Amino acid sequence: MIQVTRLNGSKLTINALLIELIEETPDTLISMTTGKKMVILESAAVLVDRIIDYQRAIGLTAASVKSAATEE
Repeated sequence: MIQVTRLNGSKLTINALLIELIEETPDTLISMTTGKKMVILESAAVLVDRIIDYQRAIGLTAASVKSAATEE
């Protein structure tokens, strides 16, 4: 789960695994696999960093690196 800020300043915690698409138009728009969309204050780059940190915390990044090394 990662925390984001809506345009009105309220904090929201979302499941990073359900993010399908991130767009900057110029506000950052997140499209979820559930069909929900939300506009947030954080930039796409900040959001991607938070997603990567979350994936590392739950072991997804390490698993994918190990998997890629195993395939070679």
